Amino acid sequence: MEIRPVGTDAAALASYEALFRACFPGAGHLNAAYLQWLYARNPAGAVIGCDAWEGERLAAHYVCVPAQAVVNGRAMRTMLSLNTATHPDFQGKGLFTRLADATYQLGAQAGIGAVYGVANANSTPGFLRKLGFALVRPLDARVGFGRIERAAPVAVADGFRRDWSQAALEWRIANPQRAYRLVRAGEGAIGAEAATGKPGLLAWDELALPAGMPSPARSPAWAMRLHLGLRPGGGRPQGLWFEIPQRLRPSPLNMIFRPLAEGVAVPAADSVRLGQLDFDAF
Repeated sequence: MEIRPVGTDAAALASYEALFRACFPGAGHLNAAYLQWLYARNPAGAVIGCDAWEGERLAAHYVCVPAQAVVNGRAMRTMLSLNTATHPDFQGKGLFTRLADATYQLGAQAGIGAVYGVANANSTPGFLRKLGFALVRPLDARVGFGRIERAAPVAVADGFRRDWSQAALEWRIANPQRAYRLVRAGEGAIGAEAATGKPGLLAWDELALPAGMPSPARSPAWAMRLHLGLRPGGGRPQGLWFEIPQRLRPSPLNMIFRPLAEGVAVPAADSVRLGQLDFDAF
């Protein structure tokens, strides 16, 4: 089995699309157009990852998406652990662990300070035991109306937050499979809305307006909002919001984090700002 860095050319993306189709027959969104957007067009850089090949056959694949962030008050390059797949014929051989280890080595060599992710209840133990991640905290899941934060989401309690530039944000909301629209959300802040597939319910996130970017002219849609993520100190929503009970969540989600560079520490759970824009939930 040969381990190689991932590619972003048309042939590589076609091989990944075929692997995803074999592993996840119902995941039609993992097509070449989506992979081209995610893997090659990100202003923060192309994906970092590795593939396992047996001859000319792709056995497994894993990528992380580069992202600018602030970690414990320090600006740095990070990456989001995202797409992984192992062909059914090669499962149970420890390929994901091998690919992850190789990917994190590549990330460290490229100047990445840390890797973070959002894992479900089933996958979290493997990331913690086998890959050296730490559990930061389970995500909040809320539905309601109004702002998810009372004040503008400025740089407060910077244990972890994505540092969105205008170019990165414009790329992020242009997801060809689930596009967001930006709307007004108060002084110095913007909101982002996306369809959830459920009538009358929109995915909602808020972030500070990137420097130099004009405030959106559009008003928020009048609909119930879903927010998945974390806010410093637990957050103080402005409006009417309800926490979704654990028993009603299809798969509770956890933020996980692994330092890759010297001097980088796991952020405290109450100093994290994380939303759907930051981990590709929608």
